[in-house]
Amino acid sequence: MAAFGLAYWICVGLLLGVCLGADPFANFELDFSYITASPLGVPQQVIAVNGKFPGPVINVTTNYNVVVNVKNKLDEDLLVTWSGIQMRRSSWQDGVLGTNCPIPPKWNWTYQFQVKDQIGSFFYYPSLNLQRASGGFGPFIITNRNIIPIPFNTPDGDIVIMIGDWYTRNHTALRKALDGGKELGMPDGVLINGKGPYRYNTSLVPDGIEHETINVDPGKTYRIRVHNVGVSTCLNFRIQNHNLLLAETEGYYTSQQNYTSLDIHVGQSYSFLVTMDQNASSDYYIVASARFVNQSLWQRVTGVAVLHYSNSKGAATGPLPDPPNDFYDTSYSLNQAMSIRQNVTASGARPNPQGSFHYGQINVTDVYILKSLPPVMIDGKLRATYNGISFVNPDTPIRLADVYKVKGDYKLDFPNKPLNRAPIVDRSIINATYKGFIEIILQNNDTVVQTFHLDGYSFFVVGMGYGEWMENNRGSYNRWDAISRSTVQVFAGGWTAVFVSLDNVGVWNLRTENLDRWYLGQETYMRIINPEDTDNKTELPVPDNVLYCGALSRMQKPQKASAESTLHVHSQLYVALLAVFSTVIAIFC
Repeated sequence: MAAFGLAYWICVGLLLGVCLGADPFANFELDFSYITASPLGVPQQVIAVNGKFPGPVINVTTNYNVVVNVKNKLDEDLLVTWSGIQMRRSSWQDGVLGTNCPIPPKWNWTYQFQVKDQIGSFFYYPSLNLQRASGGFGPFIITNRNIIPIPFNTPDGDIVIMIGDWYTRNHTALRKALDGGKELGMPDGVLINGKGPYRYNTSLVPDGIEHETINVDPGKTYRIRVHNVGVSTCLNFRIQNHNLLLAETEGYYTSQQNYTSLDIHVGQSYSFLVTMDQNASSDYYIVASARFVNQSLWQRVTGVAVLHYSNSKGAATGPLPDPPNDFYDTSYSLNQAMSIRQNVTASGARPNPQGSFHYGQINVTDVYILKSLPPVMIDGKLRATYNGISFVNPDTPIRLADVYKVKGDYKLDFPNKPLNRAPIVDRSIINATYKGFIEIILQNNDTVVQTFHLDGYSFFVVGMGYGEWMENNRGSYNRWDAISRSTVQVFAGGWTAVFVSLDNVGVWNLRTENLDRWYLGQETYMRIINPEDTDNKTELPVPDNVLYCGALSRMQKPQKASAESTLHVHSQLYVALLAVFSTVIAIFC
């Protein structure tokens, strides 16, 4: 009856929320399982969510309390992370190994978090062991509260497009390759919403591949949210004969400007406003093609979908719209990235303008230079590093180890700059200072473009360049309207500088989003503690349903095999209760 009691109190919470103005709850069930699909014409095992690939949309409103019951129907451990969702005060819900014990096969676990003061376009995905390379991802949308105006006319529709490079080998085969000291090699293609390319070229695209079609009406304007959920490839996104009016990226409104195409790096999310203003003499191509590669060799690594007007007069034909012609101009993509600026007058999740936080006038308290290099062999295994350290996750999640005083679980000695020593494997994390304002320099001396991601935060992208970062590069920083986001590109042989205000207590993963480099150890964590907090004002307590592992494994109670059927019965009771309370709300509120 415990679940029934929980359902009862959730319903009471909903009743009080509606009547008294508290933040509402939104409940979701996500079942992760294997299905067989053939997105590139080759049958393979993919990870579905609720039987779908990609998974369903989670759509909530600013400040909602989100409850997600995740069922692991895979044959290996699972964690789900929520890219760009800041998990204010609650790194317990972040869904990476440094914060959570994994969900074992045939178990379920319920995430509960508030999307506090956030809006925008995000996505969720499985964070362990390259699983995202087999799917398991889906969109996560946070809409504005009605009292907060959006800085553009309400679109006529909302469209999600998930793009990403794809291998016909599943994640376990890719893991085996990396474990064997091999690189993953060129992907087999690019998927758009889980589907292969439209047959725009009979020699490059075999017959029988299902492609994605986006249906639209002439004259209407749509908000198109695009996410790169791939393994490691930057993709150039474009829609034939249509301008992409950039409006938002990862939770922050941008200065609105038109692009004919935009480079979208692994892990990044963008919102475009696209007006259907063409004559529909035929359908139009939607293209996502590989960047910073040998185009003649990578021709087949191109995703192609179809934009279909309701009054279209025929199928899309002819060559694809051209990608940027910048093979000899390394500054093109960098300049495009730095042209993305914050809309400082627009309100985001709160009424005050986004530009009211004057980040450029705040004194920096700490500087961290994180250097990445090509993977190297350490103790006979291929590893990737930041500052010469290849990270190994602790046996016990970091804050759980703190609470239960587990000794030796991790080290607070991550260097703030590269050290002149041989690379090592270690559990070193950053001992950051609560309320600090830090500068992070990302120096990418690897041979591939990388993306850098920080959980729990967004950061201001103040500078980019090629070569080795030097202190005089600070003179070029954008200290007024730099875009705030959670995932940023770092070009090969170049650097990116970001500012971060450390106001979110917890332990937060700092990593590359390139799945191969991440799997090989290119990550660490920032531990941010408020020593004056004795009553959980700045950090929530350990959740009641926390999973235990590592040194605390003895504390974990077994989960009953009948839990799923029990949950199903109680969910029916929950629906019945909800119907009753809805009637009460209609009468009394």
